[in-house]
Amino acid sequence: MRYSDAIVQENDGTFTFNHLSSILKWLRGLSGISIVVALAQSLCTAVLTISGMRVAIGLSALAAASGIYAPARGFHQDAIRIPMLWFAAGGAIVNLAVLGWIWHLRSRASAQWRRRELSRKEKRSERLQVVLAIVTLILVGLETWTHPMVHRTGPPPPCRIKGNCS
Repeated sequence: MRYSDAIVQENDGTFTFNHLSSILKWLRGLSGISIVVALAQSLCTAVLTISGMRVAIGLSALAAASGIYAPARGFHQDAIRIPMLWFAAGGAIVNLAVLGWIWHLRSRASAQWRRRELSRKEKRSERLQVVLAIVTLILVGLETWTHPMVHRTGPPPPCRIKGNCS
């Protein structure tokens, strides 16, 4: 039975359905078409978003490579950069402290009766947390150390050639 056979127009202009199974088939077809259209629309949106991000990344890389020496704006200004470094370092230290406390509590004699072997997933998760916390601390240290060198913040270097100093 076709969808057009399932819907019948009455004399007063209203529509009725011939069979309940026909109604269900018609609704399934309509919902299937709706899903296909929604997927096509979301795919189009995703492609446009990814394309826009690629353009933004490319333009920012071009600007960085061309040597634009302008004051830091956006996420790189000190008002945002320094608190983010503090939060990253603080979070890493808290994470390491919590893991250390968990290991301390597990190793106590009073906890031996309820101690169970950790699964491979739990062990891997703890190792990953430790590695990420240490990497975070290293990166925060490197950013703090290299930022003045890369962005030339601070006082200008001393004049080393006599006669050219103003």
